[in-house]
Amino acid sequence: MATPSAPPTTLLILGAGGDLTHRLLLPGVATLLMAERERRLRIVGSDRVAVTPAQWKARISESFATVHAPQVVTRAASRDTAYVQADILDPIALQSLVNSCGDGPLVIFFALPPAVTMKCCELLRSIELPEVTRLALEKPFGTDLASARQFNQLLTRVVPEEQIYRIDHFLGVNTVLNLIGLRFANRLLQPVWNSEEIEKVEILYDETLALEGRAGYYDRAGALRDMIQSHLLQVLALIAMESIATLQPQEVQDQKAQVMRAIRLWKGDPVAASRRARYTKGTSQGRPVPDYIKEPGVDPKNMTETLAEITVEVVNNRWAGVPFVLRSGKALGASRKMVVITFRDVAHLPDGFAGPSGADTLVIGLKPGTVTLTLTMNAEGDPLDLEQKALEATLAPPRMQAYGEVLGQILDGSRLLTVRGDSAEECWRIVEPVLAAWDAGEVPMETYAAGSRGPRRWDTSRDGA
Repeated sequence: MATPSAPPTTLLILGAGGDLTHRLLLPGVATLLMAERERRLRIVGSDRVAVTPAQWKARISESFATVHAPQVVTRAASRDTAYVQADILDPIALQSLVNSCGDGPLVIFFALPPAVTMKCCELLRSIELPEVTRLALEKPFGTDLASARQFNQLLTRVVPEEQIYRIDHFLGVNTVLNLIGLRFANRLLQPVWNSEEIEKVEILYDETLALEGRAGYYDRAGALRDMIQSHLLQVLALIAMESIATLQPQEVQDQKAQVMRAIRLWKGDPVAASRRARYTKGTSQGRPVPDYIKEPGVDPKNMTETLAEITVEVVNNRWAGVPFVLRSGKALGASRKMVVITFRDVAHLPDGFAGPSGADTLVIGLKPGTVTLTLTMNAEGDPLDLEQKALEATLAPPRMQAYGEVLGQILDGSRLLTVRGDSAEECWRIVEPVLAAWDAGEVPMETYAAGSRGPRRWDTSRDGA
């Protein structure tokens, strides 16, 4: 963190008038400043629309209020803030905007559509930037492997890779450190974290929320691109990576990248390894939900899935033969945001015991943070009747919102919670065969009623997974 004598870091938000800034970014900044009162940060917003200084400060105040920021924090953030109306695709206006941020460390946050971000980065190549300039970018990082490579090449012509921060707020520090701590700080788990002891790994992100007015983005993305291609593959890398020597960002990023390179679709078959579905009319959490294709802004021709599942394998000595099932969907009957580790059965059960109905599992909750270990034991009643008992721990709530954690790392120059360029490309490499199979109509679009568990056929596990 910057010392009091150093100039404050400027957070320049491009696209400051958008929903992302108001709903997620500024509240995240507020929680960061609430947790770290000594942090010095200047917020500069910019967009094409005219906003008066009073209106901009009111917008900051409104966003900070959503996380109950005290007035002392809001006043400090508003004291030296500024809003600059600018067309960032005009090179003269862009240079003037950057100049207005001073010579201190600068973080440029692109709260913009990817196409606009790329055009702006093209201009930044010829703009004079402060010595310490970091680029913070929201997903998606390209739309396919080729565009991701093109995007990465463009970014590294603006600043070195070490100054590029591809944001995945799913990697908020609690998630990362909880997974790493479980993996490498527990002697009981370390020896069994392999294909000899683990039968299956499931990474699930089922939401009860439906489209909620996000058709403009979601109908072009769908569940596979929105969640699995980015967030869930990043979680998989943390679950499956090899031992790390330190928590240094370079070390963690290297091990994650190694896992990404080893991921293949289950049995190499994108048709057998994937499923997709879309919700129809129903009721979720007591609220009526329309058929997805009748949601405002949805184009039925897009064939957008609202529930996606793929099964992959990490082809290395530790994990070969273990299916990793990644699933995410909307408008489902229950929220399931977790990693489920299913252990193999014991090689031999002594005669006389009546066995339990299920396998031993370790469930790691992503939101909220919990850890549940379900073990087979003869705990109650007849001592010869085995049953499963759950040992559960609730983890401490995060000290700030995920965006606050990620921004704090970026402001401090740490890349622990970001996505490195090679990993971003690998994520597209993994899912591209599935997308191609879907585009060719080789995988049927199934349906499920909003508020249900998903398509009925999905309740029967796929062979081998």
